[in-house]
Amino acid sequence: MSDMTRERAPFGARLAHAMNEHGPLCVGIDPHAGLLNAWGLNDDIAGLRAFSFTLIEALGGKVAAFKPQSALFERHGSRGMGVLEEVIAASREAQTLCIVDAKRGDIGSTMAGYADAFLADGAPLAGDALTVSPYLGFGSLTPAVEAAVETGRGLFVLCLTSNPEGKQVQHATAANGHTVAAEIAAAAAQLNESDKVAGQLGSIGLVVGATIGDAARTLGVDLHAVNGPLLAPGVGAQGAGAQELHDVFGQARAAVLASSSRGVLNAGPSVEALQKAAFQAADEARIALRA
Repeated sequence: MSDMTRERAPFGARLAHAMNEHGPLCVGIDPHAGLLNAWGLNDDIAGLRAFSFTLIEALGGKVAAFKPQSALFERHGSRGMGVLEEVIAASREAQTLCIVDAKRGDIGSTMAGYADAFLADGAPLAGDALTVSPYLGFGSLTPAVEAAVETGRGLFVLCLTSNPEGKQVQHATAANGHTVAAEIAAAAAQLNESDKVAGQLGSIGLVVGATIGDAARTLGVDLHAVNGPLLAPGVGAQGAGAQELHDVFGQARAAVLASSSRGVLNAGPSVEALQKAAFQAADEARIALRA
């Protein structure tokens, strides 16, 4: 264990502190070609860098977390990945948590390779947390879980997403009679058990869409028992208000980290307008999640 790891509090504790200080909002850094164009930027490396660093300048130290979408950097090749490395480093310098949205999932040595790339101390692509896919079996995530625990980082495991296609897998019933989504949530809860005993938020979270209605309840998914952060696209201006959040998350609302991308990004490129949009989104999420 490195000296850096020994000094780093677990991700769940750091995220809880950031949410208390800045509000339960995560801002996506999503450089879609259309957004770059709307900001008056070219869809190239210079535009990618200008877009990303305008966001960090505007919101670094002012929101709970950033969430760069890896695919939108990867599409620019190795130079795009270089910008992603810069974004992760700049988020660290701005003292803002960085959730790398790469949704990695594989088996054996390949999953171990992803863990080394995104979760190991000293790795250029290692932020504070990583999104992962459990659909090769939750156990396939073991290298990532072990790396996250070892280095004080976190994971957000896809559980109940709002895209219609997700139901085919997530709502399916396993041989034991439990739904796939319920099994994923239960596995995360087990990993967070020691943090629950210590009265802390665990570091193994879930991705749960804020617009899924009563799916968690009807599918037997106990989100409150997870005791981990719940990354929730779709809060506030994106569609889910207080009643919808009550239906989706119930007693687990305090653990929800609302994820906003276009709702904030569409206000750019003005730094002042981005700040205003982010502060409004954070206030809306705070009010809705405490109702």
